[in-house]
Amino acid sequence: MDKVRLGRTNIVVNKNGFGALPIQRVSQEVASQIMRKVYENGIDFIDTARGYTDSEEKIGQTFSPEERGNLYIATKTGARDAETFWLHLDQSLKNMKTDYVDIYQFHNPPFVPKPGGEDGLYEAILEAKRQGKVKFIGITNHKLHLAKEAVLSGLYDTLQFPFSYLASEQDVEIVRLCEIHDVGFIAMKGLSGGLISDSALAYAYLNEFKNVLPIWGIQRESELDEFISYQGQPPILTDERREKIEAEKVQLAGNFCRACGYCLPCPAKIDIPQAARISLLLRRAVVAHFLTEEAQERMMRVVDCSHCGHCVTNCPYGLDVPALLKENYEDYLTFL
Repeated sequence: MDKVRLGRTNIVVNKNGFGALPIQRVSQEVASQIMRKVYENGIDFIDTARGYTDSEEKIGQTFSPEERGNLYIATKTGARDAETFWLHLDQSLKNMKTDYVDIYQFHNPPFVPKPGGEDGLYEAILEAKRQGKVKFIGITNHKLHLAKEAVLSGLYDTLQFPFSYLASEQDVEIVRLCEIHDVGFIAMKGLSGGLISDSALAYAYLNEFKNVLPIWGIQRESELDEFISYQGQPPILTDERREKIEAEKVQLAGNFCRACGYCLPCPAKIDIPQAARISLLLRRAVVAHFLTEEAQERMMRVVDCSHCGHCVTNCPYGLDVPALLKENYEDYLTFL
């Protein structure tokens, strides 16, 4: 199976990483069943976050202390001050029944924490590292300029950033920059929030980048089986697959929702990540799934949009979210 080295951490892991965000949506029994299979098939990197409701607890309930020693676990804090940082870290350690985190990441901050900041975050994470509670320091982000600033600062061992075959050349440059500066690159959104349905194509593309560790968000055992099957025979990026990627880029480039979820919660209770992408989803998945009575009821909430600005302010991609919602809603009506 392919391995990847996470920059100067010298952590070497299976090139399939497990993204634990989706397991918050399933029971402990199902989550443990999936993660047992993850472990038994040599997938040894797990990424979660304090903000993923009970994801950390499910990890803690699944693995024995001995098994935990064979895993690399990364989690995240959304803290914006030192006091909250310590509360988050201590809760994460308790949840996962461990006394250390391999990579502790600042979770999509609107700035790059640095020494001397009034927030005290970087000093706090350095102290946590001195105490042995944190092995390496990471940061996650969705904004190119902050990702680049973090890499060039020399303060971070890893960067987690959205990366898939829909990536722009600027995104690819971030990957190359990490390689130059020996910063580990963890790729989130390898399936672009569900818009990419061909997992073999997604895998083949990311496998071209030797310093990239994809973390696949999995909540069904059948999804896990797909990625496990690629370990023995990794899909190759053939000319045919390259042509498909180029066609997909033309269709999806630019003004589309990546389903990062930072627009939520919506005061009007609109499921923005789905409603803003429904036109694409209707043409790339089983249509009936999006036309059930329950699905229609959720889509109809778009008319309740009050243009409060919350989604626009919080969108890391600068999208005109209300306009996207209106456009997708009007298209959705043509399917009813």
